[in-house]
Amino acid sequence: MIDAGTLTRADLAEALHREIGLSRADSAKLVEQILQEMCESLARGENVKISGFGTFVLRDKGERVGRNPKTGVEVPIAPRRVLTFRASQMMRDRIVDAG
Repeated sequence: MIDAGTLTRADLAEALHREIGLSRADSAKLVEQILQEMCESLARGENVKISGFGTFVLRDKGERVGRNPKTGVEVPIAPRRVLTFRASQMMRDRIVDAG
């Protein structure tokens, strides 16, 4: 049974075990291999697109000036790389229909 709040690696492995019939160990190993490949691709600066699910996109954000909301003091925010996720249209439709 999947927790209503969070889907975990163990949940994914259990679903593979239940739906495909792989052993629990093989299911866990497969989940880890997929996530590892995704992480390595992102670390190389590549975007990761999973058809029907969505795209993980790396963006470089430039340096900018921010403001401490408590004191109002301006502080520089260093340039950084951020990871964003954009759901596919199919995923967005499924989420809207489920809600």
